[in-house]
Amino acid sequence: MSRSHPQTIQLRSVVSQQTRAPLSPQLAVQNPSSHSWASLSGPPPWGLGCLLALQHILVLASLLCASHLLLLRSLPPGGLSYSPAHLLASSLFACGVSTILQTWMGSRLPLVQAPSFEFLVPALVLTNQKLPLAFQTPGNSSHKLPPCEGPGCHRLELWNTSLQEVSGAVVVSGLLQGTLGLLGAPGHLFLHCGPLVLAPSLVVAGLSAYREVALFCSGHWGLALLLILLMVVCSQHLGSCQLPPCPWRPASPCTRIPAFRLLSVLVPIACVWIISALLSLSAIPLELSAPTEAPWLWLPHPTEWVWPLLTPRALAAGISMALATSISSLSCYALCGWLLHLPSLPPHACSRGLSLEGLGSVLAGLLGSPIGTASSFPNVGTVSLIQSGSQRVAYLVGLLCVGLGLSPRLAHLLTTIPLPVLGGVLGVTQAVVLSTGFSNFHLADIDSGRNVFIVGFTIFMALLLPRWLREAPVLLSTGWSPLDVLLRSLLTEHIFLAGLLGFLLENTIPGTRLERGLGQGLPSPFTAQEAWMPQNSREKTPQEHELPFPLQNLCPCVPQLARCLCPLPEDPGIEEGGPAEPGETADLLPGFGEQCPRSSREELRPH
Repeated sequence: MSRSHPQTIQLRSVVSQQTRAPLSPQLAVQNPSSHSWASLSGPPPWGLGCLLALQHILVLASLLCASHLLLLRSLPPGGLSYSPAHLLASSLFACGVSTILQTWMGSRLPLVQAPSFEFLVPALVLTNQKLPLAFQTPGNSSHKLPPCEGPGCHRLELWNTSLQEVSGAVVVSGLLQGTLGLLGAPGHLFLHCGPLVLAPSLVVAGLSAYREVALFCSGHWGLALLLILLMVVCSQHLGSCQLPPCPWRPASPCTRIPAFRLLSVLVPIACVWIISALLSLSAIPLELSAPTEAPWLWLPHPTEWVWPLLTPRALAAGISMALATSISSLSCYALCGWLLHLPSLPPHACSRGLSLEGLGSVLAGLLGSPIGTASSFPNVGTVSLIQSGSQRVAYLVGLLCVGLGLSPRLAHLLTTIPLPVLGGVLGVTQAVVLSTGFSNFHLADIDSGRNVFIVGFTIFMALLLPRWLREAPVLLSTGWSPLDVLLRSLLTEHIFLAGLLGFLLENTIPGTRLERGLGQGLPSPFTAQEAWMPQNSREKTPQEHELPFPLQNLCPCVPQLARCLCPLPEDPGIEEGGPAEPGETADLLPGFGEQCPRSSREELRPH
């Protein structure tokens, strides 16, 4: 018996249930183990969907607590004039609203919106410059400020003012990102981002969080290693174990569910969380502890505290936040679409997605949150880990986030998760993002000297420059504080440097389309995926990224300036009857013809 060639894991895309693409019978027979449970069973049941949504909430909580904790620790000794539980609740509320809008009318990918580390770097630069000059020293260290107590303490005012300025930067970032989306710039640039731009960005995005992961895991390496071990065993070693959804009725023809793989994040976190509670190892960080009892019910609104503070430095930090998060979100779109086996995201969907992400950041900043919202790499890594993605689950995540945002006491329960557990979750999910970035390199001619230089130079410089700035004996100084904030923020953003260097080198160094891994003007991962789809599926799949039906009738009324947000009849793909035929793109990919047997290729071609 001849062994069939390995194929990419087929994840189920439930972006539009009316237009889902059936699998080719020949491909399913050749390698049945390569298809996920969701791809064979359709959308998950509501009960399982709630568990998957809770799983994403826990991954989101790791980002939420990590980003807020690192930011609050960077401030001088003092305290908030309000409870940190309100801070977490406002962030969760903004994440929930942004997730619902993104899934409903944005990119329409099942992307969870969460606090991003791309907001954290400019925020840290902004807060570090807020320290009085008398307590700053050249280099990387600064003297600790003496303790300060009392309601009239200047240190307390300094703490609150710093967070207000960071919230102002988040608002500026959201406005700028929304403007870029309305102008259609992201969609146009995304078409010029091939695998040599996206893959290094994903690799750097996976590697950039190793310092934070190590910091949290160092609190108790035993708990962190136990969590990582359980996640690896559940997702990989027990991933093929399938359980019936109704064990009390074994004779019923129920679909068997790979429960260990689908819940490979929830089960390990629950087990380690219980063990840490029994051993009294869980402790809430001082910066996130609530000095007063948080209310059960609370409605987030901008006038709860003071308005965000808009200063020239906040404007500079907001610009760097917008640029870094835009590159991060575009890479996240590519990663999610590649995992769900969708063709290239249309320009109008990219522009809508970034516009609504900007709206979510504006909402977060107005609610007093120091961290904006963006597409979450760890949550997309979770989709790859459990091999299941669903729009229904994304809606449930958004609703749960809104519910937690309305109850600060429930939101504060997330801080009881031990920090090593949060570090372990981020470590595994970021590792999946890293490996997915490496897997995209084969789509281009990686043996080409041109591509070897682009990949090596981009990744190394994106990791070197931020490290060099942190270790420099003298801080970068131009004499104007806002310009210093802008340069320090951009030059310490790993994902921004990777995306910028990769885009410039890829589009300026001469190379053939075969070398670059491009086909028909689209990024190579999606072109290759289109070749595997049946003809009717490839024609219907672009409809999944269109506006919802109630909003489609409003497209003729949209002003000309914002027409880039709507799919237009004059789009080349619509006029020419959809994507190119698989025979026109398969030969453009090096080695792609050998991945599919001849009989399968003939079956995919229309007669």
